[in-house]
This record gives sequence, structure tokens and C-alpha cells, in this order.
Amino acid sequence: MLFLSWVISYLIGSISFSYLIAKKIAGIDIRAHGSGNAGATNTLRVLGKGPAVVVLVLDALKGLAAMGITNLLTNGDPTAYAMSGLFAIVGHNWPVYYGFRGGKGIATTLGVALGFSPLAFLISVIVTVVVIALTRYVSLGSLVFVTLLPVCLYFLAKDMAFVWVSIALAVFAYVRHYNNIQNLLAGRERKLGEPSQRNLQ
Repeated sequence: MLFLSWVISYLIGSISFSYLIAKKIAGIDIRAHGSGNAGATNTLRVLGKGPAVVVLVLDALKGLAAMGITNLLTNGDPTAYAMSGLFAIVGHNWPVYYGFRGGKGIATTLGVALGFSPLAFLISVIVTVVVIALTRYVSLGSLVFVTLLPVCLYFLAKDMAFVWVSIALAVFAYVRHYNNIQNLLAGRERKLGEPSQRNLQ
């Protein structure tokens, strides 16, 4: 049941709502437009606010759904529960259905964080929103979120497994945001609301 729950979590995470919604409403592969990333931020740049909000919510729900199923299958094992969130994010980042080309996992991480601790989630989100509002850098806000989350969970989580998994999620996020970090340091990172300069079509 433990192995099965993690496989299910990965398969749920592999559903790319950004890809599906872009195909449905615009007939495009979202990965061939904007930043080339299959996620909510690139959906915002390419398709606008409405589709981006839908993608954000659905991607977050993937994490919660995976953890909920694991909770049922493993009789509430906290380590299995925490790891299922990790596997959902692995699925989002490297989806089996789409040639292992996915997103950066932040929206799904939001859902996982909520499943770990609503209060830790809320604190991290508030700080992230403030950072994005002040700088207009979504990537910077995302990195602040994954950095702050383990700290909050250390004080608020019911099980240390949540803390360790959140640290792994932070490492994932930093790896996936490597180019963004380089751009931030060089002053080249696009700000929220700036038009995309890249079209791979």
C-alpha cells in the first residue's frame, strides 16, 4: 500500500493542468510559449489571469489529493503522507504523460504545504505575497516560500517528517529555479506583468 500510494501520488502529480488548459482554450503547447514552463506563472503570461488562477488551484489540489489518498491507504502514516506530497511534486516537475517536461512545482508545493500545516502555509504565503508585491518577482517569492516553509514547520508541524520533506521540496525548487536565480543576480529576471520575450513556436 505504501508503494502503491506513492505511485498514485506521482501519477496524480503528472497531470499537467497548464498543458491541458492551454491545449483546450488556445490549441497550443504551453511549453512552446513564454518561459517554456508548464505552470501557473507562465500560464498567466501566455493566457491571462483566469486560466492562471485555474491552473494554480488545480495544481495545488493535486498535492492535497495525493496526500489524502495516501492517508487513507496507509492508515494515517505521517511519513508516507509527507512523502506522497514529494512524489506529487516529482510528477509535476517530471510528468510521465508529457515526456517528463513539466513545471517547477511551486503551485503543487502550496497544496502540500497546506496539507502539512495550515498555519505554516498561511505564514509562508503572507510573506511570499509581500515579497512579490514589493519586487514583482514571482520567482523570488517562490524561493522565499520554500525557504520559509521548513522553518515554520519546525515549530508548527505535528511530525518531523514534514520538516524533512519540506527541505527536500526547497532543494527541488532551487534546482528548478536555477536559471531564474541567475537572471535575478544579473538583473535580467522578468517582473510580474512584463510581456514575455520568448516564443518557441
